Amino acid sequence: MNAQPADLSRDPALIHLEAVFARQAAAFEQDRNPGLPERLERLRRLRAVVADHRSQIISAVNADFGSRAEEESRLAETGATLTTIDYTIARLSRWMKPRRRGTSIWFLPASNAIVPQPLGVVGVMSPWNYPVNLALAPLATALAAGNRVMVKMSEFTPATTELMRSLVAAAFDDSEVAIIGGEADVATAFSALPFDHLLFTGSTAVGRRVMMSAAQNLTPVTLELGGKSPVIVDQDYPVDEAAHRVLWGKTTNAGQTCVAPDYVLLPKGRIRGYVDATRQHYRAHFPQGATDASYTSVINERQYQRLSAIVADARERGCDVVELETVTDAHRLARKFPLTLVINPPADSRVMQEELFGPVMPLLEYDRFEEALALINGGDNPLAIYYFGHTAARRRAVLRDTLSGSAAVNEVVAQFLQVDLPFGGVGASGFGRYHGAEGFDTFSHLKPIFTQRGLGRFTGLKLLYPPYSRLAHQLIAMMKG
Repeated sequence: MNAQPADLSRDPALIHLEAVFARQAAAFEQDRNPGLPERLERLRRLRAVVADHRSQIISAVNADFGSRAEEESRLAETGATLTTIDYTIARLSRWMKPRRRGTSIWFLPASNAIVPQPLGVVGVMSPWNYPVNLALAPLATALAAGNRVMVKMSEFTPATTELMRSLVAAAFDDSEVAIIGGEADVATAFSALPFDHLLFTGSTAVGRRVMMSAAQNLTPVTLELGGKSPVIVDQDYPVDEAAHRVLWGKTTNAGQTCVAPDYVLLPKGRIRGYVDATRQHYRAHFPQGATDASYTSVINERQYQRLSAIVADARERGCDVVELETVTDAHRLARKFPLTLVINPPADSRVMQEELFGPVMPLLEYDRFEEALALINGGDNPLAIYYFGHTAARRRAVLRDTLSGSAAVNEVVAQFLQVDLPFGGVGASGFGRYHGAEGFDTFSHLKPIFTQRGLGRFTGLKLLYPPYSRLAHQLIAMMKG
């Protein structure tokens, strides 16, 4: 375990934070490696928290957003979380087993293995855009790895945070699991606790501050950030179908998804066809436009104004801005931001410089396929890249010659929903992995263990003991020494 945290403040919320950490650290010292039955029992309790309170969870998320499509919450919050927990329960026994590794011939009859063991107290800092799943999915994996866990939920989802705090408190002692609310000052203090591992999901700017804070305790950090995830539509892919699939990923949760498509690269001459197809499918998906119950609100006024300012900047620069419906007072009051397309914006515009995280989407033309790859590689490594096309050579070029946290071919966002795929970023989009077996490994110490199994006094290593004989010199030479 790391050293005890420094005195944070006499503020009651921060005193509580420090006390919970101390209780979890002490509890871990009393039970440093819980067995499979105990870990499974904790996972089943967590499962019941979600399964038995679906309606309450969906209502709380809806209250925080102002309007959150129920189907989106069922899919991305309760459904995805339960799928993750069930997947983990089914495979935990296998993940916990020692993993045999090869042993060099010179050290026989020894054996090598890697044995996963718990780290201790894990911190999870979850964002507002999927407040349940992005809190509980990593929580489940950290519990599976045998840890105690503290989860700091976003101050922008107070109803969901309070509900999850009360539900988890009824199912777990806070020495096992604790949900923490509070404002930004609590988040700052949370990141300064000497966790044995800290997972942060959120913006790149805040991620940098979290990492700097964690570095004071040498706390290992997994950062799940974001960036501008591009879509490349190839010449041989139907524009109508590409527009339809991208529309789903861009309007789900009103584009407030870390792996949402950010901008689309289209062959020259295809933009107008793409705009027309998007308009048609938008009307079919949302008969009442953005005021439709299936269209989610922007989380708060600050984010709504940020998106408005980005579109205003594009207009001021002379860009062709296509609003798929007229914005009214009803839209603004409900924070419903209609999907807005920006045609061929300049590289230095806000719409091309910032992660959009909302229903604003630039469309850009390319003459040659290599130009599209060069534009992507000219920016930060994105969290995801999406390729729509049927040409194997160009598909290989996208996957081989670009660097992104994840990729999907002929679909968007779906890779995040695959429980057997690890998830994470690279470079500016984050680092580290969670989900599935890789998540279990993230929250475990994979201890390498060398065991000499000689039945008598002989081991191969003794041939290398000094004084060095002629045989020892020969063996060292054979070992490339």
